[in-house]
This record gives sequence, structure tokens and C-alpha cells, in this order.
Amino acid sequence: MRKFVTAMCALATFGMLAAAAAPADAQYYHHYHHRYHSCRHDKRRAGNQGTALGAVSGGVLGGVIGHGVVGGLVGAGVGAVAGHAIAKSTVHC
Repeated sequence: MRKFVTAMCALATFGMLAAAAAPADAQYYHHYHHRYHSCRHDKRRAGNQGTALGAVSGGVLGGVIGHGVVGGLVGAGVGAVAGHAIAKSTVHC
């Protein structure tokens, strides 16, 4: 048991030294890479929410203005595109 604990302590010490000796570029890359993917995720989520909200509101507004199904469908399409573009542009990374 003593040999096992000694081996685990040595392994943990070696692991900490190896992590501390990692080049700064690798640490910077990891941080930047995580931030980049986080930003992409935030923009994608905002775009999806904007698309849904724009489609619903555009469909209702198009149905009221166009007095029918065609006006609602056109309004939903235009609202979805506009909502997606507006929502994506509001996320600043």
C-alpha cells in the first residue's frame, strides 16, 4: 500500500510539473479556442431565438395586413430572416 501511495504522489507531482511547464502559447490557444466556440454558440443561440420570434411576429403581422394565409406566410418568411439577422448582430464577443 505504501508503494502505491508513493507512486500516486510521484505521478501527481509529475503531472503538476508537466502542466506548469506547458508553453504559454498552448495555454493562450486553449483560452482563445474556448472563447471562440463560446461566442459562436452564443451567436447561434441568439440567431435561432430571433428566427423563431421574427417568424411568429411576422406571420401575425403579415396575416393582419395581408388578410389571409399568403400574407401570413410571406410575413413569417420576412420576419424570420429579419429576426435572425437582428438577433445575431446584437451579440458582441
